[in-house]
Amino acid sequence: MDHEVNVTCVTLHGYVELNKYRFLYFFTMFTTYVLIICFNVTIVYLIWKHQNLHEPMYIFIAALLLNSVLFSTNIYPKVLIDFLSEKQIISYSACLLQFFLYCTSSSSEFMLLSVMAYDRYVSICKPLQYPTIMRKTRVSILLVSAWSVPACHVAVTVILSAQNKICYVTLKGIFCNSTIYDLYCVKLTALTIYGLLPLIDLIILPVLFIVFTYTKILVIAYGSSREVRNKAAETCLPHLLVLISSSSFSVFDIIIARVESNLSTTVRLIITLQKVLYHPLFNPLIYGLKMKEISKVLKKLFC
Repeated sequence: MDHEVNVTCVTLHGYVELNKYRFLYFFTMFTTYVLIICFNVTIVYLIWKHQNLHEPMYIFIAALLLNSVLFSTNIYPKVLIDFLSEKQIISYSACLLQFFLYCTSSSSEFMLLSVMAYDRYVSICKPLQYPTIMRKTRVSILLVSAWSVPACHVAVTVILSAQNKICYVTLKGIFCNSTIYDLYCVKLTALTIYGLLPLIDLIILPVLFIVFTYTKILVIAYGSSREVRNKAAETCLPHLLVLISSSSFSVFDIIIARVESNLSTTVRLIITLQKVLYHPLFNPLIYGLKMKEISKVLKKLFC
C-alpha cells in the first residue's frame, strides 16, 4: 500500500494462534496482572505505612514500583480484552496514547534508577552531608523531574507522529510501542532525529550516570570499613539487578522496533512478553527480598 489512508482504527497483528490458545493467554496474563498489582501495591503500602521507611531511598523505591503499575495498567487491560474479542483493533488516537504512556513509563524507570543511584552515592560517599543534600524539597524535585522530563520528550515525538501520513493499518504487535512507526508512509526526518533523543537523553545517559556513580561507590566502599562495604552491597545490589533487568528488556524492545521485519511473529511475541510479564514482577520481588528493612516489615505482615 503506497497511498495515504484515512485511519480510524489499527489492527493488532502480533498474536500467535489466538483462536487456539485464547483462554490460556487470558488466564496467564490476567493472573500475572493481578500479581503485579498485588506485589507492587503491597510494597508501596508498607513504605507509606511504616515511619522508619519514610527515607528518600524507600520513597524512590515506591515511586519505581508505582511506575511499574502504570506501565502494566497501560497494557494489560487492553490486551486482556483483545484475547476475548473476535477482532484485535484499537483506535489510532488510543494507540498514540498507549504509545505515549508506554515510552514515558519505560523512560521514567531509567530516570528513577539514576535518581536512586545519586541517593546511594550521597548516602555512602557523603554520609555527613546526606541530611542536608537529600531534603524533602530536593526529593520532590527529583521525583517530579523523573516523570515530567520523559513525558515532555515523548509528547513531542507523539505530536510529530500524529502529523505523519499513514499508509498502513496493521501493527505487528499486541500493543502500541515503537512499532507504530511502521504505519507511516514515510518517516519524517524530524521524527527520526527526535526519536533518537529520548533514547540518548532518557536511557543511555542515565545508564552511563548510574555506572559512573556505582563505580565511585565501589571504589570508596572498597577502601572503607566492613560496615560501609556491607551497607553498599545491601542497598546497591537490588538497584543494579533492576538496572540490568530494565536494560535487557529495553534492548529487546529496540530489537523489535528496528529489526522486526526479520523476526517471525512468534519470536516478536516472545520478546514482547519478556518485558510485559517478567519485569513488573521482578522489581517488587527484588526489593522485598533484598532490602533488609522492607523484608522485615514483610515478614511481620505475613507472619
